[in-house]
Amino acid sequence: MRLVIARCQVDYVGRLTAHLPMANRLLLIKADGSVSVHSDDRAYKPLNWMSPPCWLIEDPDIWTVQNKAGERVVITIDEVLHDSSHELGVEPGLVKDGVEAHLQELLAEHVATLGEGWTLVRREFPTAIGPVDLMCRDAGGASVAVEIKRRGEIDGVEQLTRYLELLNRDPLLAPVRGIFAAQQIRPQARTLAEDRGIRCVVLDYDALRGIEPDEFRLF
Repeated sequence: MRLVIARCQVDYVGRLTAHLPMANRLLLIKADGSVSVHSDDRAYKPLNWMSPPCWLIEDPDIWTVQNKAGERVVITIDEVLHDSSHELGVEPGLVKDGVEAHLQELLAEHVATLGEGWTLVRREFPTAIGPVDLMCRDAGGASVAVEIKRRGEIDGVEQLTRYLELLNRDPLLAPVRGIFAAQQIRPQARTLAEDRGIRCVVLDYDALRGIEPDEFRLF
């Protein structure tokens, strides 16, 4: 991973255009080829980025990041304040809570729980910022990304939002809808998800496991 802190301006040229005026920013160049531009006031979210596959062309004052679709991020460098490279080694991956991991496995086996005619594309669908729990297709063939939690909090909605922003840049997948699935979903998380067009699904762990409720029944 390469970390560059530079005074720069950034211009995105593609389906839309965007401009960031000259300022001090962090440029993050990862081993997977992705390049992202960060400020000091946006937490984890980059101001602009280019996902792999893409390539970086470095001239003394201008960096150009381009992908196969012809989209470009042009970074004009005024001054480099820091430039360092670091070898992070092999990423062992996120170790999930046992119940959460089992929920993902069960929902993958019973994806029709989300809708009739739905099919599973892949578990742990890879993206440049981490794997989506499930990538599915609905009965009409549209792509749906599913994020699974044991307890649905606002940070889980934010995580799924980041995945959707990235996935919808891929013309082979877009448009991609989102589902936020959990055993419990907090009201604030549900409100945020629904405001962003993300469907919320409450999962019944025992039902997915095929265990019927231990209750007296009339029939």
